[in-house]
Amino acid sequence: MIKLLALDLDGTLLNSQGKITDENKLAIEKAEKLGVLVTIATGRRFRDARPVALEGNFNAPILTHNGALIKYAESLKTVASSLISIKTTKEILRVGKNFGSEPLVSADPIGKGTLYYENVSEDNIPLQRYILWSKLLHGKEAEDALHHVNDLHSILEETEIIHISYSGTCNEMNDLQKILKEKLQLSVNILSTVYPKLNFTLLDILPPKTSKGEGLNKLAAINNLKPENVMVVGDNFNDLEMLEYAGTSVVMGNADASLLEREEFYTTLSNNENGVAAAINKHILGE
Repeated sequence: MIKLLALDLDGTLLNSQGKITDENKLAIEKAEKLGVLVTIATGRRFRDARPVALEGNFNAPILTHNGALIKYAESLKTVASSLISIKTTKEILRVGKNFGSEPLVSADPIGKGTLYYENVSEDNIPLQRYILWSKLLHGKEAEDALHHVNDLHSILEETEIIHISYSGTCNEMNDLQKILKEKLQLSVNILSTVYPKLNFTLLDILPPKTSKGEGLNKLAAINNLKPENVMVVGDNFNDLEMLEYAGTSVVMGNADASLLEREEFYTTLSNNENGVAAAINKHILGE
């Protein structure tokens, strides 16, 4: 019996307008009334995921930073966290700088989280758009949410690093990922979120053995649940570990073709067709 439901956000629970539809909300409410714990498992940092979590009023702590931070959206109570060491952070920054990429450094697992950055080049349109989006999302808290520094090394001794990200074109980030893996080996876990139609890839560099799957395993263990009690819904490569972990795994209709081809995964409608609601109705509510 399914007792824990984990939903990816972007491309899954959220439609193309970044909204949770009424149909999805209703299905989630019905699942919770049956005693199912519902959470989100997202690559977003906690502060960026929190507004969605508060709107959805989920009855479980949320998995953010691709599972590196498990935290209650309302109370800010931290359930579990994994951190990147200062030594490894310095190496990540060194490799990225030599490659010519601009990092975003996520810190502060105790509070709401702060994102630090140094430079944003004129041709880094995705990073410019993210910074603008973040400022609009967090309003009065924008300075606390997103902070510019002259040198990222200046913050390393005074805060705890959760994850570092780079973004760019698909080919560019594919090359950077290979270099990072070669240089960093087992000191980190690198997850990619790929959008071929946009020619855009996001690389999330996490503490070792960190993933949505591992975070979900921790949350399940806390609640004395096994994989067969867990259902997940996702659409991209950073969802793969949790899709492989869960007893019931559902891939969105808008997912990458390689995920849709996996016979062990169920398929639902797209994120613009209330795919999450359809999955809940089928696998949890039995409709």
